[in-house]
Amino acid sequence: MAYQALYRKYRPKNFEEVVGQTHIIKTLSNAIKNNRIAHAYLFCGPRGTGKTSTAKIFAKMLNCSSDTHRPCEECENCRMFNTGSHPDIIEIDAASNNGVDEVRNLIDKVKYAPMEGKYKIYIIDEVHMMSTGAFNALLKTIEEPPAHVIFIFATTEPNKVLSTIISRCQRFDFGRVAEEDIIRRLSYVCKQEGIKTDEQTLQMIAELSDGGMRDSLSILDQCVAYCLDEIHIEDVRQIYGIFSNYDLGELFQNIAYNRIEEAMKQLQDANTKGMDLKRLTSDFISILKESIIIAFSPNSTLVSENHKQLINTYFMDSNIDLRVNLLEELMNTYNKYVYASNVLDYLESAILKVSLQNHPIQNMNSEKNIQKTKYERPDISYELASENREITENSAKNEQKQEKTAENPSDVSRETISEQKSDISKIILNNEYILQLLVGSDKKLRMEDSRRFAQLRDYMIDLDSAKYANSLLDTTITASAETYLIVCAPSDLDAKMINEMQTTDGYESFMKKILGKEKKVFAIDRNTQDKVIKEFKDRMNAGTLPSPAVVEIVKKSAVEEIMDQDNPLALFDNLQIVDD
Repeated sequence: MAYQALYRKYRPKNFEEVVGQTHIIKTLSNAIKNNRIAHAYLFCGPRGTGKTSTAKIFAKMLNCSSDTHRPCEECENCRMFNTGSHPDIIEIDAASNNGVDEVRNLIDKVKYAPMEGKYKIYIIDEVHMMSTGAFNALLKTIEEPPAHVIFIFATTEPNKVLSTIISRCQRFDFGRVAEEDIIRRLSYVCKQEGIKTDEQTLQMIAELSDGGMRDSLSILDQCVAYCLDEIHIEDVRQIYGIFSNYDLGELFQNIAYNRIEEAMKQLQDANTKGMDLKRLTSDFISILKESIIIAFSPNSTLVSENHKQLINTYFMDSNIDLRVNLLEELMNTYNKYVYASNVLDYLESAILKVSLQNHPIQNMNSEKNIQKTKYERPDISYELASENREITENSAKNEQKQEKTAENPSDVSRETISEQKSDISKIILNNEYILQLLVGSDKKLRMEDSRRFAQLRDYMIDLDSAKYANSLLDTTITASAETYLIVCAPSDLDAKMINEMQTTDGYESFMKKILGKEKKVFAIDRNTQDKVIKEFKDRMNAGTLPSPAVVEIVKKSAVEEIMDQDNPLALFDNLQIVDD
């Protein structure tokens, strides 16, 4: 006997074997039980969800002679149906019989009584392929058919069926089959066929089938042809060119940490191996969406445990704004694939665009960078000489100030107060101290502060806040606590400028404006961030993390607040001269 495909071999023979569609099966079963049979039915839904199979089972049950259990599989009507020789159950493919002449021929036969069963049943598949003229010719017959005739229409595109036809039918919408139901059915088929596999492999097949039971059996059939009697998840990926979820995690980390060359190599290797880049994009969208769900609800049951582990490993350390932007860009790009001559170019462009938003490339001709380059000194000897000269000058200044203060303690200039404040608040921002800051941070606070940081541009027009907003514009929040932030700057120079501004001016007042709470700002560059986060994970696994840092917000005295103003003479604004 010739080999029979799995989807044909395991086609449901009764309602108990139909996968999913519980509400439809129950309605049709009750209709037969209570003898409430309509004259026309319309089965709609995606391919491979059981429309035609359900129609055939329903037709077999309607003509079954048993009074107790239908279909009984033993009566003459059931046996004839199983062999495909029942004269009263007629299957018509509307794709090849869609003209007016074919419909008129059908109408001429409708008036004849059934030969064997109780009903003459017409199952018309892909009914949306019928022409408008054919629909109109059939319209009168569907509206007032003979009592012994039942029409069952099946279609994947109900929007193409005339509304006058739909209104005369009982409509049933078949949904995509749940992955759990598909996995359960595939497990049964594998057991019957003696195929060795595991649940992860079956889940991959279920995901590939996109809710179609027939598609999942076809995929399993193809995998059996490739692997014979034992199927592994890597075999499925190799056959269908699928990027694994862990590969997606690595791709995202390359994007998040600005390793663009590695990300591009990953995509090009996938394309060279013939992997489906559209499928890759779809899977990437799905995992990003789930990572955002987990950010809001870590214990959500909408995400599987395997995906939760993957997301916590690769995605949760990143800024949520980056994930949202990447998700949005990939969704827009996926819609453009229909017109794309080269899918790889579109996907690479989308990732480069998001990377540019997350890690801006500074234009060296811009005014901002001209100012930055003024402080860059490639001559090391000049730097050392400058540093030594600065140390000598600072020592001389300190000696003069100490002498002046000793002579007149009350005569303290604004410059002196500022430099004393700077010396007190300056902290050596080494890796160990950054680790302490990370230990004391809170993930929920980081998410909330990142959301508020998106409003930085709104403060660019505020004269009092513009310089603070501009300095933080290209940064992302690495960690956040009650009294401080760690921000990641594009370069070491940017980080030093931010730390200097924290030392001299302080970000506390600006943070209160934008975050609603006073916080100090510590800045690091991207290389430092990568190194410290890696060290944090290693030491967390080893249990050797340091104690959390304690950062206090020191309240300014009244004199300091006045001296910080542009007009120090404001100290005497409320001074009144009383005539003695």
